[in-house]
Amino acid sequence: MQKHTKIAVIGGTGKSGKYLVRELIKQGYFIKLLLRPSTNRTDTPKHPLIEIIEGNANDYQSISTLIDGCEAVISTLGMGIPASEKTIFSQSTTNIIRAMNEHQIRRYVVITGLNVDTIWDKKSDKNLMATRWMYENFPISTADKQTEYALLIANNIDWTLVRLPLIEQTDEQRQTQTSLEDCEGDKVSATDLAHFLIEQLTDKTFIRQAPFLWSL
Repeated sequence: MQKHTKIAVIGGTGKSGKYLVRELIKQGYFIKLLLRPSTNRTDTPKHPLIEIIEGNANDYQSISTLIDGCEAVISTLGMGIPASEKTIFSQSTTNIIRAMNEHQIRRYVVITGLNVDTIWDKKSDKNLMATRWMYENFPISTADKQTEYALLIANNIDWTLVRLPLIEQTDEQRQTQTSLEDCEGDKVSATDLAHFLIEQLTDKTFIRQAPFLWSL
């Protein structure tokens, strides 16, 4: 995928999303950015490479309008402020898959937490305990992220689900490691994450896989 192409971004004003948008601009990508409608928005990014689409990730027409004319979709969607519905992850991915098929777009890169399980996992006791804690304290949204993964593996688009520890909001760029079995780090730099997500636009290593990513 060449630079100066157009990338659809969901969650682009969040804790990790703003780092992604900044790095996409640095690398010369055009961006279509989905923003929830707001009358008092102060965090709207302004740049000649950014086209703002107002809408909601749980609304199919918003997603269809967003990705029309794009070459790929990247989602760093979180619960947001105010918080979205607890099933926003499966809702958004359902809409994205449908719209990508309609517009004949192949590449989808999306982030999630450590709690998502795959059949290849060999999670440490620490990460198994963290997964149980998430289910005990946030049962609906945690289960919904697992549903999101199930939706991805049931479809034929070229997806990558990046599983993450705590995201550290920092401009510092470090070395990173990945694994399909377990996460050996406690944090990932938001800058490292941004670079990794953009690399996935052209890197085929993790197509239809769910790697863990962490910073050293």
